[in-house]
Amino acid sequence: MPVFSFSFSFAFAVLAGLFDVAANLASSKSNGFNHRGWGALSIVLVLAAFALLAQAVKGMELAIAYAVLGATGIFGTAISGRLLLGQRLKPIGWIGLCLIFGAVLVLHTA
Repeated sequence: MPVFSFSFSFAFAVLAGLFDVAANLASSKSNGFNHRGWGALSIVLVLAAFALLAQAVKGMELAIAYAVLGATGIFGTAISGRLLLGQRLKPIGWIGLCLIFGAVLVLHTA
């Protein structure tokens, strides 16, 4: 079996991470939930992310699925924060993100 074979479970976990990124951005736009529409959207997106995670764990270990969701969410939020909100990470932050991403890839092969 190839090390990186496509599976719907992995795709669900990555998609859950992308919904997590959207939830984080909506939460940021809500300004501490002072803007209720953004806050409500954030909650709905988190619920959708966990619904997708529930689908992912049907075909993979919870630890791996949650690690994929987490890494996708962290990496995606950092990139989206930079591109959409002008937030900046120091170089050591980007190194940390790459290490997290690499760790999840290794975990996925375990």
